[in-house]
Formats: sequence, structure tokens, C-alpha cells
Amino acid sequence: MDQRAEIPLAFAPLPEGEMRARAMAFRALMSARRTVRDFSDRPVPRQLIEDCVMTAASAPSGANQQPWTFACISDADVKRRIRAAAEEEERSFYAGRASDAWLRALAPLGTDAEKPFLETAPWLIVIFGQRWGVAPDGSRVKHYYMPESVGIATGFLIAALHGTGLATLTHTPSPMGFLNAICGRPDNEKALILLVTGYPAQGASVPDIRRKTLDDVAVWI
Repeated sequence: MDQRAEIPLAFAPLPEGEMRARAMAFRALMSARRTVRDFSDRPVPRQLIEDCVMTAASAPSGANQQPWTFACISDADVKRRIRAAAEEEERSFYAGRASDAWLRALAPLGTDAEKPFLETAPWLIVIFGQRWGVAPDGSRVKHYYMPESVGIATGFLIAALHGTGLATLTHTPSPMGFLNAICGRPDNEKALILLVTGYPAQGASVPDIRRKTLDDVAVWI
């Protein structure tokens, strides 16, 4: 028997003209987003980060299991430890773990093993995916579509931070197991993305690259 509890959907249709204006405005807002690697140490209030994280937590997820944890880090000592561990992995990556093809793909971005932004930026947000949940009795609860769900939530988070007026960087040192130890997270959680956020440094620059066109990314069937 279906025992679902339901509530009315809060949905207010908009005139098509307003819908178009909103779509164009949001497109313009997000088109201006760029990944930043030069951050200012200017403080960012915790309330801004809380609001953006809760926007991310509103994302859809498989079976509504919400399989994510956002570890929000502003402590200078913890950021320093994260930088040291991340740079150790990055040195191994650039010194031999990465293929020549991968390094050639990264060359236009100017990246290397040095990650000073991990200390400079006021906030690091480690996005963990919960591979399984834990029931009140301690038993495992299988999670469905965890990577997809966390990926959607991460997109929400990046959009929220950008819309707030902050810059972001998605950093993915590999492997990232050190983040569980530093952040004190359990074995059922896997670090997927280390998101750096704050204000860009004065005079910050970004690579001169272009995004694909509509025809490159969409087909109409």
C-alpha cells in the first residue's frame, strides 16, 4: 500500500516574457563565471557560505537520500595541512603519474604542483559523497546514484557562490583520501571535490580560453 505523505506543490507560472528575461539574465551571469587560481585573503562571512551550502543541499538526489557532506574550512592550520598534503600528491602527478597527453591538455591552463590558494582563500569546501548511509541501528543503507547526485549539488553550489559574488576553483588532487583524515570524516564518505572560494586577488588573470557554442553542445531531436 502506498503510504507516501504529500504536500501541494508551490509553483507559480510566469509570463513567457519574464521567463525569457530570467533565462537570459542567468545565462549572462553564469557565462561570466571563470575558474580563479589567484585568491585574496579578504574574509568572507560564514553566513554567505551557509546560505550557498544550503542551496547546494536543495539539489535533487537519488531516492532523496541527499548523499553529501560539505566540510567548510576556514581554520588556517587545517588549510595549511590540506595544502601540504595536496601538493605532495600533485608533485607525484606532475612528476610521472600523469600521462604526456594529460599534461599537454593542462598546459594552456598554466597549472603546476604549487597550490598557494589552498591557504590564501578564506574558505575551502570539501565535498564528500556518502557511499552508503548509516541507519539508527548502525546498519548500512545503500545509496543510489551518489556520484550523479553529488555532481548536481556541486553545480548548485558553484552557481550559488558565483551568484553571491565570490570566485571558485574546483581542485581535485588524486588520490584525496588525506581529506578524510584531516577533516575527520568516516570511511563511508569519499572526497570528490575540493572547492576553493573567496574573492579574486587584485589584478587576478585567467587563461584566454573559449567555451563551446550551442551547436557544439546541443542536439535537437
